[in-house]
Order: sequence, then structure tokens, then C-alpha cells
Amino acid sequence: MEFLVIQSLNGLASASSLFLVASGLSIIFGVTRIVNFAHGSFYMLGAYIAVTIIAAIGGQDALGFWTGILLAALIVALIGALVEVVILRRIYAAPELFQLLATFGVVLMIQDITLAIWGPEDKLGPRAPGFRSFVMIMGSRFPSYELFLIVVGPVVLLALWLLFNRTRWGTLVRAATLDREMVGALGVNQRLLFTSVFMFGSFLAGLGGALQLPREAVTLHMDLAMITEVFVVVVVGGLGSITGAYLAAVLIGLVHAFGIVLFPKSTLVLAFLVMAIVLVVKPYGLLGRKPSGHAARGQAIPEPLLSPADRPTKLLGAAVLAVLILLPPFLGDYGVTFMTELVIFALFAASLHFVMGPGGMHSFGHAAYFGLGAYGAALAVQWLAAPMAVGLLISPLAAGLAGLLFGWFCVRLSGVYLAMLTLAFAQIAWATAFQWVEITGGDNGILGVWPSEWAKPKLVYFYLALALAGAGIMALRHLIFSPFGFALRASRDALLRAEATGLNVQQLQWAGFTIAAVLAGLAGGLFAFFKGSVFPTYLSIPKSVDALLMVLLGGVQTVSGPIAGAFVFAGLEEQLVRITAYWRFVLGLIIVLLVMLFPKGLAGSVLAWRERQSGDRS
Repeated sequence: MEFLVIQSLNGLASASSLFLVASGLSIIFGVTRIVNFAHGSFYMLGAYIAVTIIAAIGGQDALGFWTGILLAALIVALIGALVEVVILRRIYAAPELFQLLATFGVVLMIQDITLAIWGPEDKLGPRAPGFRSFVMIMGSRFPSYELFLIVVGPVVLLALWLLFNRTRWGTLVRAATLDREMVGALGVNQRLLFTSVFMFGSFLAGLGGALQLPREAVTLHMDLAMITEVFVVVVVGGLGSITGAYLAAVLIGLVHAFGIVLFPKSTLVLAFLVMAIVLVVKPYGLLGRKPSGHAARGQAIPEPLLSPADRPTKLLGAAVLAVLILLPPFLGDYGVTFMTELVIFALFAASLHFVMGPGGMHSFGHAAYFGLGAYGAALAVQWLAAPMAVGLLISPLAAGLAGLLFGWFCVRLSGVYLAMLTLAFAQIAWATAFQWVEITGGDNGILGVWPSEWAKPKLVYFYLALALAGAGIMALRHLIFSPFGFALRASRDALLRAEATGLNVQQLQWAGFTIAAVLAGLAGGLFAFFKGSVFPTYLSIPKSVDALLMVLLGGVQTVSGPIAGAFVFAGLEEQLVRITAYWRFVLGLIIVLLVMLFPKGLAGSVLAWRERQSGDRS
């Protein structure tokens, strides 16, 4: 009984911290429809700023400590308003995924700004005055500050309910959550509403971070660690539902509290396993509503029609291919290694584009298939003593089987819920690779995954990677303009009409999902032999984000976009790391500028410019 009570209290304390941050993200998404990756950065800034203010004003007494907490949250709110006005306000008309891309650029910028101001060392905050002791509960000591946090959650929930149900601003927020377009049609100043909502959500994130000072050290990694859990809470609770976010936070908090004791080897995956189960049973979360507007009627906003390449585009493609074939012998080992990585990432990005563009299925976990392909090749070498050729056959097979299994569940969802379910499955795969040490080697990875003797020269392996990646990209291109590809795009743009014509939409999407996984697995296998090793990071969230950035930078509405995006993103990252220690800030700034200047991606913007030019001439 004592164990149940203490662990339940621990879980409720963690739930309150999660809820503070998750409620802000839920409010922001409900009104602006932005999946805000930078929300975790605001949480981190709240903690860092609170440490600085409390140290400056002397936080040993209650007045100094709580003043520092409140001021930190207010400063973060102002930073959030600045981000919304300067960056997000300019791209509300862009596709939702490009807004997400911009917020990820903000994440990179804030990481390096934080590093420059506070340095790489962890910061320890003071203990909260008045809550530095413990209380005895059933013979066990329990920190009094944890009890304070348990109370904070319901109090904030009640305050938010009163705010949204008893004030005009709250009524407007609820109305915008249900039908944003109608609120604008009624004459409400949407710009001011969006800024105030983003500011309020950022305040809650900053407050959540500041309140963590007595509990844990402040680190540069707390932003991404928190945002993944907060996404889980928001999606499990139901997008836009504050009460659902609180229930989900309690559920996740309790799962963590008991899981760390009962299932210590499963702690990394429990939250995502819960999310996967909830979304399979309740596709819109615990208290979420079915999306209104186009999605509710089974009618997506039509994407521009993908067209086969015209003559200039074909000539440009042939020129690029000629450069890839003829240039490497003159580049040296470093240049050949760099080019090999580029062509592998081009295949990885093209496979994600296939499921996102023609398939219309947003994926935040595509690295699962890249990593599983890499592990398939590595395990074939390690356990079967198989040659490279066999490993490269097993890698797409392993990833394809995972895509077949995961895709069966994913295609039953849409929008952000589908994206988050793909993330859940990817995290399950990553946690399995990380903690199944006997098979995968854990974080030590699998070493010695080298090519066959004939392919060990860097130049030879480059041409092998170019041939296989090129064949995979051409196969995807052929599928896009085949009857299967047209049926897939019809299912994306007009779901009800596609079903009325006799198309089995779920089976089409399931097949597209599996095909994308197969090609991502081939890219992963090539990468494994290229690096000579495989690690769990190949399946991690950052690797999925890399692929997403490549596709969006290039342009999801074009066939050549992901290839261009892979070359631009990987090339920028490689060169910036060599040039400056603050490469994240520069890369994030470039990403934000590209999104603002080219909201359709690089290739998409070039295509739109050419169409305007041809229209002017006619």
C-alpha cells in the first residue's frame, strides 16, 4: 500500500509539470493550428531565466524566489510574442508542415543562444522557500515541494476553465479552436488573437520550466526531452482539449512512476506505447473531437498537380547526374565520402516524400525504417556472417515488414494524429534497439559492418550507393506517375470521391506506406555499410526530423524537391559544423529565412516562378 501511495504521488507531481507545458501547446495548436516544436525551447528558457533572475535578486526568501519564477515566465511570454510576430505571422498562409519547419529552426537558434549566454554547464537552482523539507506519508519521507506541484495542476486547470468560460477572450479562443475561419469572418482581429494565444501558451511553458528548478538541474537538452513528452500528452488528451491534456498528463505521469519500478527496461517506451494504444482505440485522443472543415468531410485541400518533368528539368537532372558520375574521382577521399552521404540521404528523403506528398500521410517517425534497415544489414553480417549483398537485400525486407505492421495502424488515422502515431512506433523501435543490449549492443551499437572487399574503396562504394539510390528514386518516380500513384493522390485530395469510385483508400495508403518503408530501409542498409557501424540514433527523433527538413526545404509538392532538399540540408549542416561552433544558430536562421522566402520549398518555389513566367509570356 505504501508503494502504491508514494508512486502515485510521484506520478501526480510529474503530471502537474507536464500539464503546465502541455496546456500551453494545446491552446496554441487549437487556435493557430501550428505544431510548435519550439514550445520545449520556451520551457528551457523559463528555467534558465529563472535561475539568473533568482540569483540576481537573491532568492533565499519567498518573495525573491517566487518573483523570479513569475518574471521568468513573463519574459518567456514576451519572447514567444516576438517569435509569433516576427516569424510565424508571416507564414500562416504556408502549409502547416512548413510552419512546423520554421519552429524547428527556432529550436536550433534558441539552443545556441542559450549555449552562448549560459554556457554548456548544467545549472542548479535554489530550493523553494517554505518547501525545503519533507512530510511523512505512511512512514516514508515525501518532499513537500512535490505536494505543492500536485496542487498546482488542478489549480491551473480550474483557472484555465474560468478563463475560457468566463471571459470574452476565452470565448474567442474556444470559438477559434472550433472554427477559426468563422471567427475571422465575424470581424475578430485574428492577428491580435493569435499573438495573445501564442504569448499565453509561451507563458505557461516558461512557468513550467521555472517551477522545475527545485526538482532538477537546468540543461541544454531539456527542451527536446520535454517536447516529446508534451506532444504525447497533447495528442493522447485530444488536440485543443485542456481537460484532456490534464487527464493524459496524469495517465503518463502514473505510467512513468510505476513503470520505472516495475518495468525498468521499458521506461523509454512506455509513454509512446500508451499513446499508440490510445490512438488505435480512440483516434482523436481521450477528449478530442473529429476535425471540422475539409478534413471532417473527407475532403482535403487539393495539392497542386504533380506533373512529369519538362525538357529543361530533364536536362538539369541529366546534368546533375553527369556531375555525380564524373566529378567524384577528382574530389579525394573526403569529397567522395561527403557525396556518398548525400546520395544516401537523397533516397531517404525521397522515400519520406512518397508517403507525405502523393500519399498525403505526414510522418514524424520515418527514421524507424531507415534504422531498422541499417540494423537488418548489421545483424545479417554479425549473426549470419552474410556478405554485403545479402545484407542489402535484408535491409529493405526488414524495414518493409515493419512498415507493413506499423502502417496497418497508421493509415486508420490522419493529420497530426497519424504523424504522432508514426512517432510513437519509431520511439518504440528506438527504445527496443537501445535497451535490447544482447542483440543490438544497446548504445554501444554494432561495429564492424563493412562492405565486401571489392566495394571497400570509397570511390567504388560511392558508385554502388549512387546506382542503388538512383534506382530507388527512379522507382518511386515511376510509381508516382503510374495508375497506383494517381489513385494514391486521388485518395489524398478527395477521400469520399475516391471511395465512391471503388478505390480501397486504406489499402492504397497501406501499400504506399510499406513501399516508402522499403526504400528507407535500403537507404539505411547503405548507410550502415558506409559508416561501418549501426547505433540506436539511426532510429531516433532527430534523424526523422532531418528527413522531414530535407523534404520540406526542397518542396513536398514536387518530385525533385526532396533530392534538392537533401543536398541543401546535408551540405549546409556539414559545412556549418566545420566553420562555426554555433552552427545550429546559423542553420536555424537559414531554415527560418528559407521558409519565409520560399514557403513552397526550394524546388516548389522555382516551379511556381517558372509557371508565372510562362503565364506572363502567354
